[in-house]
Amino acid sequence: MFENARASRVPNRETSTVNPSPSNDEHEDQARVPAVELRQLSHRYDHELVVRDIDLRIEPGEVFGFLGHNGAGKTTVVNILTTLLRPTAGTALVCGFDVVSARDGVTRRIGYLPADVRMYPHLTARENLEFFAALSGVADPRSATAETLGYLDCEEYADRRVGSFSTGMRQRIGIAQAIVHRPQVLFLDEPTTGLDPVGVRQLRDTIGRLNRELGMTVFMNTHLLSEVSKVCTTIGVLNHGELIYKDSIDATNERFPDEASLEDIYLRMEDHGNGSRDATAGAVSS
Repeated sequence: MFENARASRVPNRETSTVNPSPSNDEHEDQARVPAVELRQLSHRYDHELVVRDIDLRIEPGEVFGFLGHNGAGKTTVVNILTTLLRPTAGTALVCGFDVVSARDGVTRRIGYLPADVRMYPHLTARENLEFFAALSGVADPRSATAETLGYLDCEEYADRRVGSFSTGMRQRIGIAQAIVHRPQVLFLDEPTTGLDPVGVRQLRDTIGRLNRELGMTVFMNTHLLSEVSKVCTTIGVLNHGELIYKDSIDATNERFPDEASLEDIYLRMEDHGNGSRDATAGAVSS
């Protein structure tokens, strides 16, 4: 997928060493269905309902920013979408595949970067990526790893042990691990945590390239609203487990012309959500 990436920045799918499944026909079929779809999704821990009847549709090619206060339920939703958690009720689909009944179909099509990037510290970046590529069913893990490192400008880190990396370096190798198998949807859970301003900018640029050059759909949980306004095409706001808003960035700015920034818009929606959930239910748009 990343053949001649340095020269063209556009991956050559025909010469890719990544496992050819899903096939091109499957990719065409997937273009007709949402990248992510939630239908009345709910989840509870013991007696506490943390996700409440969420309906959400994200089209292929979007960069979706999922916003909400700590404890709003964002990570729970991502854990469900990445098949790490079975929902209590409702349906969650990724590229048309149900996260419960078609788990293998989901995992073949997603990449995931958790908030706490974990790899084997005693192994080099190359060894980690080759290991995870093999687990993901990549046909030639060694070549796929080299291509991915080249695409992300990370060759200089390839033969260094991950345990010696800074937070920013681990994050870049974590992204490499998440995309080495050419996923259609990339999930990022609080990806800016612990990054300095340079690292945040590098992450923003990487997300933009993955979306623009590879057509990758990105689903990102984040608190950094300034970055959401720069990289995301659509946003959703979760308040105490309920989706109280979903729309494009452009439509959001038009809808709240009196607000100076996305932060002000977000705080206004949060205030409404805390004051009256019923009053904000109509703010969710398709």
